[in-house]
Amino acid sequence: MSRTVVRGGLVITAAEEMHADVLIEDGRIAALAAHDSATAEGWTAGADRVLDATGRYVVPGGVDAHTHLEMPFGGTTSSDTFASGTRAAAWGGTTTIIDFAIQSVGQSLRQGLDVWHAKADAQCAIDYGFHMILSDVNDATLREMDGLVGEGVTSFKLFTAYPGVFYSDDGQILRAMQQAAGNGGLIMMHAENGIAIDVLVRQALERGETDPRYHGEVRRALLEAEATHRTIQLARVAGSPLYVVHVAAQEAVAELTAARDLGLPVFGETCPQYLYLSTDNLAEPDFEGAKYVCSTPLRPREHQAALWRALRTDDLQVVSTDHCPFCFVGQKELGRDDFSKIPNGLPGVENRMDLLHQAVVDGRISRRRWIEIACAAPARMFGLYGKKGTIAPGADADVVVYDPAVEQVMSAATHHMNVDYSAYEGRRVTGRVETVLSRGELVIDQRKFTGRAGHGQYMPRATCQYLN
Repeated sequence: MSRTVVRGGLVITAAEEMHADVLIEDGRIAALAAHDSATAEGWTAGADRVLDATGRYVVPGGVDAHTHLEMPFGGTTSSDTFASGTRAAAWGGTTTIIDFAIQSVGQSLRQGLDVWHAKADAQCAIDYGFHMILSDVNDATLREMDGLVGEGVTSFKLFTAYPGVFYSDDGQILRAMQQAAGNGGLIMMHAENGIAIDVLVRQALERGETDPRYHGEVRRALLEAEATHRTIQLARVAGSPLYVVHVAAQEAVAELTAARDLGLPVFGETCPQYLYLSTDNLAEPDFEGAKYVCSTPLRPREHQAALWRALRTDDLQVVSTDHCPFCFVGQKELGRDDFSKIPNGLPGVENRMDLLHQAVVDGRISRRRWIEIACAAPARMFGLYGKKGTIAPGADADVVVYDPAVEQVMSAATHHMNVDYSAYEGRRVTGRVETVLSRGELVIDQRKFTGRAGHGQYMPRATCQYLN
């Protein structure tokens, strides 16, 4: 039996903070005990490895429930592989990702899922699971949903955006929701009115409006709010829960808040880019704005206050990254003369825990809320809590030793994501990951990567634990 003790730190979970030592045995949290207690002293004496966390936080490994690694999009593929993306996640204190397997039109769900299993197998430095994107809702794929839930793929993403690629009409969405209501699955929704957006895109290009900033202007906040409202009502009709991804607009937040005020099982996530970046970035000159093209798009800065407020009031439960990196050179440049051809996505899997800690420093959220929205809530939402998202006896020993005082400057020169720019270039933040354990194994040791491709295990998931 291997024994590791993390001693001297302030343990922070979503529920409590305590000065405690943590005993890890065979990859799991075995126990916690007060500093300097006889129990803790005994652990240290008999440990194979002792990690000194004095003056540090000891927090659960982050759970990033929204990534797109090796994802084909717009004639290219996102630049992080499962190997590079999970390594970067570990550097940022994230020890579990949930990526999106894609069913292409004409494929079965099984065929799409198998492709993603093949991409990830023996490549990941941290643990991982899959959501399933439904691109072709029909009788056969609806039946397949039941089987996938049974084997631990318990969430299904649909789109009201991207006509001709991922788009589902209201009837298809309703049928998928009805199926999920019966099998316990959670429907995830990219909520933007893609039919109307395509009209606005075409009209903008006809006017010669080709720069990146027009990406944000045509994808109107009201069209995000409209699709959010519509899919909430469809979920009510179907009797199913709903999780709206990458919420960016204050009007969409209002729709979620109204639904939750009615007691409906409606949930929402936002992403660091919407909390820290804005249309000012999309408008950067010399095509630099292309770096910030993502969907839903960045909004004017005044939307940020509503997002932060919703995170504090639990009208938004989760902060994920929607990590979908494309290099500026050779990928983002595909849309140099047409904003609609810029691959949609930002890098961020390495930055999330630090940016949210900065929100603690700035007084926007508490330390426990930091852990709630980055670790515990995504684990609960997607059926991993108990194993992931907390530091408690029986949980996997996904543990981060975090220095809350050190300053760092975010930069492409120092990040580990396989992309040639940082969305947060030059941003100074306080706090940084020091050491990371994944199931008790050192992945980052005093700012050195000691992990390996293939350590990460596939995680079958239970159904949403907010509904049990």
